Amino acid sequence: MHEFQLINKYFSQLSNKNKSSLNLNDDVFFDKSKKLVVSVDTYIEGVHFINFKKPDLVIKKIIRSSISDIICKGVRPTYYFISGSGNKKSFSSSNLEKISKSLKQEQNKYNITLCGGDTVYSNKLSFTIISIGFSKNIIFRNNAKLNDDIYVTGNLGDSFTGLNILKKRINTNNSFKKYFENKYYLPNLHLRLSNKLLTFANTSIDISDGLITDLEKLINKQKLSYKLNLEDVPISNNLKKLLIKKNLEKISYISQGDDYQILFTANSSKSRIINKTAKSLGIKISKIGKICSNLQKSQIIDQKGNKIAVKTKGYSHKF
Repeated sequence: MHEFQLINKYFSQLSNKNKSSLNLNDDVFFDKSKKLVVSVDTYIEGVHFINFKKPDLVIKKIIRSSISDIICKGVRPTYYFISGSGNKKSFSSSNLEKISKSLKQEQNKYNITLCGGDTVYSNKLSFTIISIGFSKNIIFRNNAKLNDDIYVTGNLGDSFTGLNILKKRINTNNSFKKYFENKYYLPNLHLRLSNKLLTFANTSIDISDGLITDLEKLINKQKLSYKLNLEDVPISNNLKKLLIKKNLEKISYISQGDDYQILFTANSSKSRIINKTAKSLGIKISKIGKICSNLQKSQIIDQKGNKIAVKTKGYSHKF
């Protein structure tokens, strides 16, 4: 049973009377009357991050991945709570100094404020982040329209490549190693784009579990399908070089998640304002496909027009 089957079977009915819970099928809780937007995420060593050898970078990674849920909804994060469980080794004075310093840097970078949390002694290291923002509107999941264009910000695949390098599955030179590891620990969030999204996006999600998995989550309650053009899915020049050098498939690297880029759909009439926004903010926004009727199956097309079979759509928590 994967996490969404678990939620639907055991917990969805508990939120039926609360519209703000969005049927437990979105990135956030949204109370329109109070203009309150909340997200909750838990991170466990060995699952969400490899180890705690670089506590300063791990903390930055989990803060960014948490507020990413708020940003992709068209909202600026304002406050956060952090709870952690660990032992004397993971929460040593040296590590706590690094954690505190990193939190301060992230607060300054994203204009967020720590409001509370909890600490628990445990031999299993984990963190839980609650992120809070305020807005009278958000961009919901499952609000795509037939013939919408599909867009994504930034580049995909760098973080997964960094993970593979850290796990010693890929050997490369030091400059590539530093670049990809940095992308793994420090996802590039597009805070300035958040409010602009409300002017053109019909539906949105951040890419945490993988392009294909998250795209399917984005429209999972709608009678729609998608057509993705693999050639149009953006990757960095460094990843292009590495894929060629190692003879690796692009599809295997852009669909593994941990990118925290924004995936959204918009009417084709919005293409001009989207391109103008991307240029004015200096943000890469790529059109990668189309929302289609469910009368045809979802498909991924290569540059020759051939359908691609995907072995792994992305990450999934299985119980």
